[in-house]
Amino acid sequence: MSLYFARLASSRRALILEDDPCVHPPWPPLETRRPIAPPMSRLIQPAAAGPSLTELDERARDIFRRVVESYLENGEPVGSRTLSKGGVHLSPASIRNTLQDLAQMGLLDSPHISAGRLPTHAGLRLFVDGLLEVGDLTEGERRDIDARLFSRGRGFEDVMNEATALLSGLAGGAGVVVAPVRDAGVKHVEFVALGADQALAVMVFDDGVVENRLMLRPAGLTPSALQEASNFLNARLKGRTLTETKLEMRGELDNARAELNEAAARLVEDGLAAWGGGEGADRALIVRGRANLLGDGAVLEDLERVRMLFDDLEQKEQLIGLLDDVRAAEGVRIFIGAETRLFSLSGSAVIAAPYMTGRQKVLGAIGVIGPARLNYARVIPLVDYTARVLGRLLNA
Repeated sequence: MSLYFARLASSRRALILEDDPCVHPPWPPLETRRPIAPPMSRLIQPAAAGPSLTELDERARDIFRRVVESYLENGEPVGSRTLSKGGVHLSPASIRNTLQDLAQMGLLDSPHISAGRLPTHAGLRLFVDGLLEVGDLTEGERRDIDARLFSRGRGFEDVMNEATALLSGLAGGAGVVVAPVRDAGVKHVEFVALGADQALAVMVFDDGVVENRLMLRPAGLTPSALQEASNFLNARLKGRTLTETKLEMRGELDNARAELNEAAARLVEDGLAAWGGGEGADRALIVRGRANLLGDGAVLEDLERVRMLFDDLEQKEQLIGLLDDVRAAEGVRIFIGAETRLFSLSGSAVIAAPYMTGRQKVLGAIGVIGPARLNYARVIPLVDYTARVLGRLLNA
């Protein structure tokens, strides 16, 4: 039977935004990154159709790849002279003609007439879907992630906080995670005393999941009062979801005060107040490491875009909706610029993956948000592995 530990209080409904001083390590050079073992199609959920690699001949494909890799490495426009010096054995005029062809296809653009070329969001999408070699995590990196997350075993919300901080620090963007949705009916509730000031609520759901939730133990709560509180809730919760319970049982609180002693009634009231699962505003959204978004010199040159991105990160319901879209994916989802309404103006990228139970039931999503030139080869396996570790924690 799967267990996950969650300590949920009224703060669960809040949008958690913290500017942690998470510093990400230097990224490995593009040429040293290793392709990941599984094929790309198994790891990355493809996006909607756009320009195809089949429309590019070998010369155009090579030049396009070099432009994008150079941009992801240093954020600077790439010109024909740079490409010629970098190993493209063509005349600058031939290179310029190819760059112009790629621009007409909507894959490259130029910040101004005299500058080199940059990939458009459509170009980045084509590169990610067809040319990107995804770097794998080392065994040491996997062990470090496991150690940081499994050491936070006091509650699943603690683990979500740690996971977003970890992703933010390693990926150099803002880490984001949305709390699970509990949509199964409650089958049984049992209160267990843990100490003088703590109680454990063991909740069994119709889908077989068992949750252990820590609660404050009201003063004067005896073992018999714990059992009375358990019996009271079991008589009324059975078959209802936590959201339904919160909405429908407000009137039952008066009955609880009449039927139970003061301490047991308080335990029931506190439980109903904290357990509502709900959608939208009732779900916790954790965003960590926004300060990392200011660490890119190229980004700081466009402070208005940074301001828009910070504003986007405050849009809780839209962020939750975006991450809920990821829940239907079979792997990592990538959104670039205008592919999402939320980040269309700031031109940001989102790399996210669903996390699920051992029964392949998707509960939520976790990811990284940052500028469109995120280190995709590095961030994709980080997000994928962190999401899988969260899933393992749900069954630990």
